[in-house]
Amino acid sequence: MSIFNKYPYIVVEGPIGSGKTTLARMLADKFPVDYLSEKAESNPFLPRFYQDAQRYALPTQLFFLFQRANQIKDLSQRDMFAKPIVADFFLEKDPIFARLNLDDEEYALYHQIYQHLHIKASKPDLVIYLQTPIDALVARVEERNVSYEQDIPREYLERLANAYSEFFHNYDASPILIVNNEKLNILKNANLANNANNANNESALDLLITRIGQIKGQREFFNPNFD
Repeated sequence: MSIFNKYPYIVVEGPIGSGKTTLARMLADKFPVDYLSEKAESNPFLPRFYQDAQRYALPTQLFFLFQRANQIKDLSQRDMFAKPIVADFFLEKDPIFARLNLDDEEYALYHQIYQHLHIKASKPDLVIYLQTPIDALVARVEERNVSYEQDIPREYLERLANAYSEFFHNYDASPILIVNNEKLNILKNANLANNANNANNESALDLLITRIGQIKGQREFFNPNFD
């Protein structure tokens, strides 16, 4: 039985470089499900944000807020018999970045707009949180070699990883699988045409899928060890 029979709406989350988009896409390729992506690359302010965070934080954040709100609105209007979904974001994480990047006045404005939108997000049936050590995040951001991401300071990634950990420590709206993502690196070489790397990625994915199928509680942990 597919994991999507039990969890028809799965969200994969984690900070920049955790591999959440890669994992969500791999799940969508493996199963007959729809893939919902936040499409970070479509935000025209994002490259400028990493060069001048203070100047471009607010437009970057508001662009993401409206984009995600529209996607969530479309999701909530889907027919109950539509195909299952895997997404690489959910709206609840949006304030993580807002609180991290905006000053108090900007955050107050952001919060007003957030409240005014009256967003009613569908609750995920399962959230997979890729908890990734800071050294691994730094290495993986370098590996995927997105030009504007090379300007991201290590200190920012560290603050972001800590903010994610704090958020998911308190999150209880949906069942959650917290994955120690230090060794489960399906992001590594995922886009290279190498049979050995593809096999390793597939093996890691199958291991994770097996663990998802074993979930019984509201909050569980997965600490894969490949030694």
